[in-house]
Amino acid sequence: MKKNIIYFFKLIFPFLTVLFLWNLSVNFWNPAGILAIIPIFYCSFVKPVPFFPIYSLLFCFLIDYKFDTLVFWTCLYCVFYSANGFQPYIDLRQIENNAFVFFMLFFGLAMIILFLANISLSSLFTACWLFVWVSLLYLPITTLIKKVCNDR
Repeated sequence: MKKNIIYFFKLIFPFLTVLFLWNLSVNFWNPAGILAIIPIFYCSFVKPVPFFPIYSLLFCFLIDYKFDTLVFWTCLYCVFYSANGFQPYIDLRQIENNAFVFFMLFFGLAMIILFLANISLSSLFTACWLFVWVSLLYLPITTLIKKVCNDR
């Protein structure tokens, strides 16, 4: 019985992490639950979890709803998911540091697009702050997911 509970917890931990980070929305530290992008990226591309892309789409849409960006994060996720699926050269599962560089590329591109959509000094500082903050938290959050799920 105990093994079944632990196995079930390992299976649902990535899903719970996204839900927790999205719910933990604070204006300065986690606006619109944007930290949920970290496990969404990691569990969709680096360590694929079954049925996670559908869950990721839902939460990208919910981040869009809270962020008031229409379907920006949802479209960006779909574009990156399709680009990753169609190219055979880069395997994100084999890249060191949990594909940190590719996450920075994904998130940095998003921040640049959001800044260019509303060019102002305030949006520049917000984009820079979010990029630095989310990038700093990427490795600890992905390492936690890896440790809990006993991967690699």
